[in-house]
Amino acid sequence: MSVSRTITKRSASNLAMAFVLLPKERADAMSRLYAFCRQVDDVADDTTRPVDDRRQELERWRSDLRGLYEGVRASIPVVEELAPVIRAHKLPLGLFEEILRGVEMDLDVTRYPTYEELDAYCYRVASAVGLQSIEIFGYTNPACRDYAVHLGKALQLTNILRDVRNDAERGHIYIPLAELARYGVSEQAILNLCYSEKFQALAASVAARAKSFYRKARESLPASDRGSMIAAELMGSVYWDLLCHLERRRFDVFRDDRVRVSRCRKAFLILRTWLRLRLGFQTSHYGDS
Repeated sequence: MSVSRTITKRSASNLAMAFVLLPKERADAMSRLYAFCRQVDDVADDTTRPVDDRRQELERWRSDLRGLYEGVRASIPVVEELAPVIRAHKLPLGLFEEILRGVEMDLDVTRYPTYEELDAYCYRVASAVGLQSIEIFGYTNPACRDYAVHLGKALQLTNILRDVRNDAERGHIYIPLAELARYGVSEQAILNLCYSEKFQALAASVAARAKSFYRKARESLPASDRGSMIAAELMGSVYWDLLCHLERRRFDVFRDDRVRVSRCRKAFLILRTWLRLRLGFQTSHYGDS
């Protein structure tokens, strides 16, 4: 088993779960892309290491990656395993550079003043991954690129809402400071894991923004590419389900029990996504409320 597939199998992530709907070659290619994204994110998040060490390590990943495009073998196994995927699907180096810039932001940036700055982060760590993914999935209509950008931001905002507690415990707040001020929620209240009606209203506004991106993704997916985007559509359904769960909990994300989509629920969503495609449904099962 390849290093990338081992990493993907062990992760048990929502993204890795979506690969079950892909043909073997594309599933393997996505495992390699996922492993790259997972590993560089883990490097950035490893708070047991000094920031400068992590920065140097990410630079080593960048150097290895650039070398692939010049025909040089990579020293990092996960990067080397990307080589045939890059060749087969013509994955652009620029998007990998964006992903690396995104994870590097977590080394230095712990606050985002406005949504403008947060959108740049979301594009790098999520939309850029989506844009690489659709190259692997295969598409015919360039509008799929807009779809990937919108869906990536929707998924990332959902992640940000779910992970407020985890992020606060490491000193990070991703919800923009301008929004905290608007709803009367202090940084310290979040760092102290204080749930309140004000925080609920703040989180609901973030959820509304996420929903707007889900709707944009739903509206921008070309009918001709719906079949090839089945794994992405499953991701949209899973994260929409997660967002609805957070909403039912009134966005109390400070509790010990982190909101998750159960294994049984994921199996249901996989089956429903597959059936909707087989039955010819032309709308996504998210962004409809």
